[in-house]
Amino acid sequence: MIPLVAGLSTTQLVALIVVLLIALAVVSAVVTRFLVRRGLRTPFAIRQINKGRDKVVSMVKRPITIMVLDEVADVIQTGHYTKNISDALLENHDELKALVTEKVRHDPTSRLIGRLPGYDLVVSEVTETTLRVLIEMLGDPRMDELVSDLLRNNLQQIKLAVRERQNELLPPPPPPDPSPHLAHRRRRPPG
Repeated sequence: MIPLVAGLSTTQLVALIVVLLIALAVVSAVVTRFLVRRGLRTPFAIRQINKGRDKVVSMVKRPITIMVLDEVADVIQTGHYTKNISDALLENHDELKALVTEKVRHDPTSRLIGRLPGYDLVVSEVTETTLRVLIEMLGDPRMDELVSDLLRNNLQQIKLAVRERQNELLPPPPPPDPSPHLAHRRRRPPG
């Protein structure tokens, strides 16, 4: 046996082989890039290493993805996300109230109503009530349970789709619809 590896355990030997294979794959990728940039063909041995690397990556990526999703699911279920949102709303209460008041005041559909006496008081009270109810709802443990169930169910659906390779059966997604805000900006005359 080779004196360098004679004192290694089986686990250490397997780890050494894996590290060497990864190093070989990296070196082959670098050599391939260098040769292709020079306009030369990739040597047969490096093509075979690249094919082997691609096969290994395609075999390993799905189980790794599922393991990561399992870990993410476990972490997500420990959080209290609605409580965090509720705390952020409380922390920024005055800014949110001012923002809602400003947006309602500048809304083009409320111009006529905005002239009524007491309009600012009504907007202020409605905003205050809405924020208070929203903060109370988000602080409720039932809402936290709802969000946890929603996240858990979505993660289970994603894991199932990855296991069953459902994403490979779908055509590529269409391009996104143009944003109405961007379309509004394009229509403005230059000047």
